[in-house]
This record gives sequence, structure tokens and C-alpha cells, in this order.
Amino acid sequence: MKALLTTLFLVLLLITGLSVVQHLHAQTAGRISYEGSRRIDPNQLRIIVNGQQVRPGSPEWPADVPDVRTFGQTLTFAGDYGKEAQESNSGAMMRVTVAGGEGGAGMRAPQTTNLGRPFEEAVYLNQKERTYATVVALKKDNQTTEYRSDVPFAKAEGWQWTDQTKKIAGYTCRKATVPYRKETYTVWVTTELPFTYSPIKELMPDKGVVLAVEGSQEQFRASKVDLKAPVQEADVRPTAQAQVVTAAQLQDLREKARADFRQRMMENFEGRGATN
Repeated sequence: MKALLTTLFLVLLLITGLSVVQHLHAQTAGRISYEGSRRIDPNQLRIIVNGQQVRPGSPEWPADVPDVRTFGQTLTFAGDYGKEAQESNSGAMMRVTVAGGEGGAGMRAPQTTNLGRPFEEAVYLNQKERTYATVVALKKDNQTTEYRSDVPFAKAEGWQWTDQTKKIAGYTCRKATVPYRKETYTVWVTTELPFTYSPIKELMPDKGVVLAVEGSQEQFRASKVDLKAPVQEADVRPTAQAQVVTAAQLQDLREKARADFRQRMMENFEGRGATN
């Protein structure tokens, strides 16, 4: 009888253990939503006054141009893979001011247009190989071509951990400070999630998820963590069709796409002005 009870106990223990493992495995997929803000580089803005582009520091440069941009960023993950994406409104902006009123006197109210980005971009994480794959999709003549560049995780040195903790999006986070970009960033990390991630790539901890990070030029804070999102590993891995290029080549492709896009916008604006 005692042997039978022992056997039953071991069977129950094995079943319970398997249930725990299965539960943990099921929790290795989900989505984290961040609210981000970044100080705007004035050189990335296009300010048009009466058909002429003005530069930062010139007398015509408007005083009410915003200096901070807010946007959303999400991480979708499953197993050892993840996909990071930003809202499309995180791209360049163009502001147009034209003469108005009778006889062309006075100025119409300026119009600020969010140009978005002239390409789609996503970043894929591979935790096993500890690499990022950046995929840029460029559309031309109704055809879309994808380019991919892989780089290893980069980590800033000099992390200083503190005993200070606080809850962010329902998870307990520990505070750390990290020297980065000639200043000290504040980072809040939780180890209660089954993944390792930071919305700023260079501020990736050895273990855990950064749910908030604060610097003078940029900030991110998790607004929601959803571990019930139906995410499959295939959804967060890059496709095999992308052409592999170097990081420098990928940056050149981005810059050319931005320049072509700005040129088309200027031509469209000038064409509208000529018909008014």
C-alpha cells in the first residue's frame, strides 16, 4: 500500500511538473507596447516658406516648431525570437507656409504634414544567436524589395544597479544607471518576463526586459504587456526573401529613399503652387 501511494505521488508530481513547464512555455509569447518620445533634430524637418526651404537658425525659421516627437513602439515575441516595430508617424515632417489674403498680403496658417517614412522597417531579434536583423522594404514601380542587415547585440558598459524598485505595467522593475551617448541613462528592468529586450538596442541587459528608459534626448515606457496575444514564431522571424546587405549599404538605401521622397514632395508642392 505504501509503495502504491508513493507511486501515485510520483505520478502526480510528474504531471504537475509537466503542467508548470507547459504553462511557462505558453507564456513565452506576447506583445509589449511602449510609448516613446525623442527630441527632434531640426535638420530632419523641412520648413517651406513661400516655396523656399528655410534652414534652422535662419530668420524665417518658425518659433513654434515642436522639439519633441512622441510615437508608439511594440515588441512582439515568441520563443527566442522577437519583432520590433514603430508607428509609421515616426518619420520626417514637412511644414509649409504660403502667402495668403487679398493681393497675396499676409501669411496663411502654416500646415505641418507628417510625411512618415518612404519605406517599411522592422527589427527582428534572435536570442539564440544574440543578433538583430533589420529589414527595410522599399517600394518602387509597384514592386517591393526587402533588404536585410544582421548585426550582433551591442551592450553599453558600466551598468550600476541599485536596490530601488517600482512597478511598471504591472511588473516589478529594478533601477540601473548606464553611461551612454555622453550622458547617464536611467533604466528599469524586470526579470518577471520570459524574454530579454530593450527598446534602445545598446541598453540591453544580460537578463530581463527594460520596461522604461530615460535619457535627455529620448525616453521609452511600457504602457501594456499582453502575454495572451496569439503570436506564432513565424510571425516574428524575417522572411528568407530579403537581400542580405551590410549595415552601411542599408543606411545608404534608407538615405536615398528619404532624399527621393523629399524631392517628390517638393515637386508636388511646387506644382500645386504653380496652379493656384
